[in-house]
Amino acid sequence: MNPVEITRGNGPVVLGLPHTGTWLPDDVRARLNECGRGLDDTDWHIHTLYEGLLPGATTVRATFHRYVIDANRDPSGQSLYPGQNTTGLVPLTDFDGHPIWDIEPTPDEIEARRVAYHAAYHAALEAEMERVRAEHGVAILYDCHSIRSRVPFLFDGILPDFNIGTNGGETCDPAIEAAVRDICARADGYSSVLNGRFKGGWTTRHYGRPHQGYHAIQMELAQSTHLTAEAAPWTLDAAKAEALRAPLAEILKTLADLAPTLGGKR
Repeated sequence: MNPVEITRGNGPVVLGLPHTGTWLPDDVRARLNECGRGLDDTDWHIHTLYEGLLPGATTVRATFHRYVIDANRDPSGQSLYPGQNTTGLVPLTDFDGHPIWDIEPTPDEIEARRVAYHAAYHAALEAEMERVRAEHGVAILYDCHSIRSRVPFLFDGILPDFNIGTNGGETCDPAIEAAVRDICARADGYSSVLNGRFKGGWTTRHYGRPHQGYHAIQMELAQSTHLTAEAAPWTLDAAKAEALRAPLAEILKTLADLAPTLGGKR
């Protein structure tokens, strides 16, 4: 199994998809418990939701599940949200705090997974970002995510529909942040927040270097916006998805249109 799928485009926008994969190596599957084998924390159908929204976009998608190793976590294992409940480089619990392993991975096994999967994904993503920046002067990474709208272990209450993360404005040009914020704010029937509970994961923080022509922004969608129910079998609701694709398409087109104005280096 190739750990990464790449669709190469000729535009300035790169879509990162670190959490849509469901593949597990046999030895990993054998060590997960029943809860873990349910793969509940997948970003269900996100690659389908974004497919074809922006002609010319490049996509980089991890095919392995986040329980193998989480491609959106710091490879050092450092927490992205110190003091808050979260899951690690190789999660030991699901998003509800329930253990997912019968036999937890050892530090040596985690390091082997980091090399085989995490590093492979980011080598591919970095190469595409560099290629796009060389061609356009800038590269805009739009990191695609989703999560259940109610996860008491991780946050109180109900999550807004659009959760925009720029690590407090550090990872992209202010024009990018403002454009995405404004599109989400005026999207009829949807709620949104900028740098709320999800401020951008390791991917956004690592690649977002606006002064070097690399811009990154994370979009965490509440799964209530596109699933029939936020529970197994995690079915895509076609009508919800079609409605949601309109503001998402507007966001991606706007980012592509902004690229020539960002003053990137060649």
